[in-house]
Amino acid sequence: MSKEDKRPPRGLRSYVSFLFEYMKANLAMQMEYRVTFIGRIIGMMVNDAMWLSFWLIYFTRFPVVQGWERADVVTLWAVCAFGFGICFSVFGNINRIASIVVRGDLDFYLVYPRHVLLHLAASRMDATAVGDVAFGLGVFFALVRPTPLQAILFVLSGILVACLFFGFTVITHSLAFVLGNAEMLSDQASATLIHFATYPSGIFDGPTRAILFTLIPAGFINSIPVSVVRDFDPLFFAGLAAASVFLIVASDRIFKAGLRKYESGNLMQVRM
Repeated sequence: MSKEDKRPPRGLRSYVSFLFEYMKANLAMQMEYRVTFIGRIIGMMVNDAMWLSFWLIYFTRFPVVQGWERADVVTLWAVCAFGFGICFSVFGNINRIASIVVRGDLDFYLVYPRHVLLHLAASRMDATAVGDVAFGLGVFFALVRPTPLQAILFVLSGILVACLFFGFTVITHSLAFVLGNAEMLSDQASATLIHFATYPSGIFDGPTRAILFTLIPAGFINSIPVSVVRDFDPLFFAGLAAASVFLIVASDRIFKAGLRKYESGNLMQVRM
């Protein structure tokens, strides 16, 4: 097999290069105001640390809760922050899809030959999400002190968590194609996912647990510390990967279906 045959497909290389260039451009724009950029990163790290501190104090009083230990809750907050940070530092515009659709600003992205959703999603960086990435990596390696295998599983899990956040956010914001002004509903749905994802999975059971593995995929996130990092369960990890792929594919198809219903706001413009 020649070296040419071993290369990724041309389309895949093109999209990876496309995303990389967008990331560089977004970072360059953020660095134009570097003091503000760094301040937002530090602010988010402090915010995450305050929430984690609550759980650390709680586990000082109660060392084990439903089979969860201190290292597990640290891992939970770390992987959630890491995955969230990856998603919104690269695809920071997905949180604005509903408002973009309602205002008719989606026309701006329709003039480009690239994949519309990908172009829309990658056109903006959420600076605070970089703080989430730094916080997640920092607390996991500093407080959990993982083995090399646990570190690899953590990073892989974080990437899959990013896919879950991406897919769920795009799906909820795509409701705007049907419901009109769905921005508040979309934001509430995203906040609900984050809320349940940062609580130990052991405290949920019955109907609530079923919902967290179906309508709100938080169950896949808050089970990672025990079912992947601490005691690797290949069946659960396969389910996590399958759920991530499913949400990515579903979000793409739902967004495309919404595009067919989209009524132009007559705001066609081309970036000069």
